[in-house]
Amino acid sequence: MNDTKWNELRLAMDAIEPSPLWSTLVTNGCRAAKDRDWYYHFRNGGYEDIIPVDIFAEGAEHRERILAAIKQIHLPGEVTDDGFRIYGYAEPGQAIDYL
Repeated sequence: MNDTKWNELRLAMDAIEPSPLWSTLVTNGCRAAKDRDWYYHFRNGGYEDIIPVDIFAEGAEHRERILAAIKQIHLPGEVTDDGFRIYGYAEPGQAIDYL
């Protein structure tokens, strides 16, 4: 994904109340602790090394609002038990759908 799409995601998630928790996995193997600050913390260090970001929904209504925002941006990802996973990179041969 490019910086424009990451920024669109960041602003869309920041606009949801309550802002969803998120956690990233980066290319060096580190996973960030869950955080709710999309406006400042999510963009710290840039987006180049994000493999996926996991977005955690808090109930059915919250999940619906998050999915509606993701669909408007048209992002590569999948639905998970806890919410959503948005991909910055795909593994070779990995098929990814768009939400």
